[in-house]
Amino acid sequence: MDFERIAERIIDFIREQVRSANATGVVLGLSGGLDSAVVAFLCVRALGKDKVLATIMPEEDVTSKEDVEDAIEIAKMLGIEFKVIEISNIVKMLSDKLGKGSRSAEMNLKPRIRMLINYYYANSLNRLVAGTGNKSEISIGYFTKYGDGGVDFQPIGDLYKTEIFEFARFLGIPEKIIRKKPTAGLFVGQTDEDEIGMSYAELDEILKLIEKGIRREDEKFQRVLKLVERSEHKRRLPPKPYLRDLI
Repeated sequence: MDFERIAERIIDFIREQVRSANATGVVLGLSGGLDSAVVAFLCVRALGKDKVLATIMPEEDVTSKEDVEDAIEIAKMLGIEFKVIEISNIVKMLSDKLGKGSRSAEMNLKPRIRMLINYYYANSLNRLVAGTGNKSEISIGYFTKYGDGGVDFQPIGDLYKTEIFEFARFLGIPEKIIRKKPTAGLFVGQTDEDEIGMSYAELDEILKLIEKGIRREDEKFQRVLKLVERSEHKRRLPPKPYLRDLI
């Protein structure tokens, strides 16, 4: 991989997104994990530290102290402004108001709350929300619709997770961030690979085959293929019926 050219293209992309929207910078959620650290590094290189705001949004008894400390460390390393907003009270308030829901509804509530906070600051500052999704997770729908998927653009959205590990070292991201087990932080002990049911190396191998039009009959391949197909609605604008011929 030509890391320098990849970095340059993403940096140009970020600048163009901000320029074309006549925005003043970006807001991004900084989790203490790898993907958000990579996006933060790239946004600073593209726009300068004064035009990047990081939101760190832990949940009490769920988000690890290490993740919060690592997110703050990355923000300080880059010299960017950051805000720590604890979301437990917001989650509780909405849960109490809405009543008991399904496990999926309750888990998805958290990234949707974080999305609202990001857009509150983005709207206030005339900025765009930079997403931190990678190609692996976007491809199988491993994100919350109108939650962590609710962003204005995805700087690393065409990089598979296994490629991001290598790219992060090129960018100079601390090794302890790179070596962390990826997690969405939805509940204590949650890891992405456990939820997906395979390693990112296995997932990316299958996704690359699907992208090339190659098919296999084994169970893991078929499971990933179904995830890609069933999550298509997450990657599209809301559908509408065609009515122009009736008007």
